[in-house]
Amino acid sequence: MDPRTLTSADFERLMKDPQFAQFNRENQTRSRQDWAGLCRFRSQDDSAAAAAERPRVVFMGDSITENWTMGDPELFEHGVVNRGISGQTTPQMLVRFRNDVIALKPRIVHILAGTNDIAGNTGPASPQDFKNNVMSMTELARAHGIRVVLGSIPPAAAFNWRPQLHPALQIQELNRWLRDYASRNGFDYIDYYSVLAGPNGEFKPELSNDGVHPNRDGYRLMRKQVARKIGVSEPR
Repeated sequence: MDPRTLTSADFERLMKDPQFAQFNRENQTRSRQDWAGLCRFRSQDDSAAAAAERPRVVFMGDSITENWTMGDPELFEHGVVNRGISGQTTPQMLVRFRNDVIALKPRIVHILAGTNDIAGNTGPASPQDFKNNVMSMTELARAHGIRVVLGSIPPAAAFNWRPQLHPALQIQELNRWLRDYASRNGFDYIDYYSVLAGPNGEFKPELSNDGVHPNRDGYRLMRKQVARKIGVSEPR
């Protein structure tokens, strides 16, 4: 999370780490047995649903959301809960949306997705597939009286796990659609992209250590963008 430039030695050291290898094995097993991650938050969801005071805001997303707890743990206090799962695409999020969002009866859902759809993490996906899944999640939220906050897809010039792809233009195109869709439907839209992106659609290196995920400084800027929309304090 601390801002710095990663080198090949960092990745080599990570790949040789036995704890990381075990983490990868467990993730692969979970993905085979529970494709959508329905079991990931089941116990937390059950506890939250049974509590006298329900969560006020649910963050739904992928690793960029999941890692936010490490980058800015103070955000996920006082009724704000994190339901991000690393590597997930929008079809997976849609399958678990009832369990991880609707059942908790929050006032607000923050949806931040798209990076892994573009990367094809769960197979080839067209831009329309992404749009359909986002529309389905927002329609479900609206039908249950949950206010929707859509976050733009963060910038990326390349994915280290899909080096053959050049995602910058597609990210920009999908963000234009997200902004317009939010405007047409009365949803809040947060333009993280503009504060995180460099001139060529890359993630500013001082805000990301790997070109895809925010570091602590990146999350600080993101919290400034989202704070007023969901009623939390800006970072000190």
